[in-house]
Amino acid sequence: MQSRLLHIFFDIETGADYPDGDEWFIADFLFPYDMKIPDDIKGPDYFTTISTADNKNFWHHREMVRYKYGKTKKLTEALEFLETKYKELHSMVEPLEKDIK
Repeated sequence: MQSRLLHIFFDIETGADYPDGDEWFIADFLFPYDMKIPDDIKGPDYFTTISTADNKNFWHHREMVRYKYGKTKKLTEALEFLETKYKELHSMVEPLEKDIK
């Protein structure tokens, strides 16, 4: 999962103070370019905007991933899910690569 088109960041602290907060993490998939994207890949199922103070808009997709169920660790399944989601989202932004300056 390496590409300049789609970056992935992990947040393991948000929600950690909830009873099962240590069983989840957040994965943010960031399309780090200030450009318009097609309407068919906008929305909560795909990409939403992140606005910055300098009036730029970037695109990201956020997933909450459960990697542990009580004492049962499901890290392998979580990693497989992340890889599948990354490939899905990457295939959506790949056609935009030609427009990146």
